[in-house]
Amino acid sequence: MGFFLTGELSFYNDEAEKVLREYLFTRNPNDPRLFQINETNLRVALKKAYQKTGIKITPQILREWFCCEMGRLGVPDRYVDAFCGRVPRSVLAIHYTDFSPERLKEIYDKTNLKVLSQNEKQNSHISHQA
Repeated sequence: MGFFLTGELSFYNDEAEKVLREYLFTRNPNDPRLFQINETNLRVALKKAYQKTGIKITPQILREWFCCEMGRLGVPDRYVDAFCGRVPRSVLAIHYTDFSPERLKEIYDKTNLKVLSQNEKQNSHISHQA
């Protein structure tokens, strides 16, 4: 039987770990949530970033970027969907595709996806979306 994600599983690389460690020192230790921000505050922060940089960023744009990059890096669609919390329910996916956390981590690690330290080639299509 296939493994269906519930949104409780995340992967990150060395680049994200560095930023996460820095962030952990700024958060309220009495709040059990890792990211202590609500949707309204996120949208306000993204709007301020747009006003400062002229680059429009929304959760949808971030998801689209992630999906495009994973596809560009050769990740099959069914795994890209799994990383976004949508596991296909086809017979092939249910019976013959390994969606275990170990397999997903292996696929994620192979991509070596970078966000903050992208090269020019990776960054080129983002500016066209702004």
